[in-house]
Amino acid sequence: MSPIQKLSIIMPAYNEGQSIHLILEKIKGVQLQAGINKEVIIVNDASTDNTEAAVLQYREANPELNILYICQPENRGKGAALHAGIARATGEYLIIQDADLEYDPQEYNDLLQPVLKGMADVVYGSRFMGSNPHRILFFWHTLGNNFLTFISNMFTNLNLTDMETCYKLFRTELIQGLVLREKRFGFEPEVTAKMARIPGIRIYEVGISYYGRTYAEGKKIGWQDGVRALYCILKYGLLRIK
Repeated sequence: MSPIQKLSIIMPAYNEGQSIHLILEKIKGVQLQAGINKEVIIVNDASTDNTEAAVLQYREANPELNILYICQPENRGKGAALHAGIARATGEYLIIQDADLEYDPQEYNDLLQPVLKGMADVVYGSRFMGSNPHRILFFWHTLGNNFLTFISNMFTNLNLTDMETCYKLFRTELIQGLVLREKRFGFEPEVTAKMARIPGIRIYEVGISYYGRTYAEGKKIGWQDGVRALYCILKYGLLRIK
């Protein structure tokens, strides 16, 4: 019997009204291994465009996809949206999915493999390993990712290649048991540091594809978020703030 009956897909969304139906269509088309069901939890972080209308229209037209829609009363940041979605997850495992088209839901099955083999509690999808396709974009952005991963590894004693990846698969009871504080992009280093401290935790990494966006196409993360991520690495990794 599969250790997973349901996978919760947590999707924070901010001003993704023009494309969110496309990623939902991709998720709907994924056939998960071992008969695993899908639960999609969309957290609208007080978008100012038609994100809500797009989600509700898609849900009405596609009732076979189990979608729970949550709307934040004000813009609180990606991390805060993830906190809200994680709290509502009912699957044995959950995965984080951005609302854009940078990551391919067909690769859920790749991330699930170490879990289905009984080897992993957490699986990170790395954009920097394997032979999967990667859009060629920003040198300094890639260098920044590598630097943050390196510093994070120093304090967690992990050998991750992509700490900042979106695709993180967690055993739900583990992540729901953490106290998570970061409201924006500091979520990544915080959850990594706190997961690494769980006794006996089994963390795996698999290669994934990456179809990155330019800033003109809607990419939102900036250098300020990189500075905050470094602060969070020191706060939760070096100082081990709970």
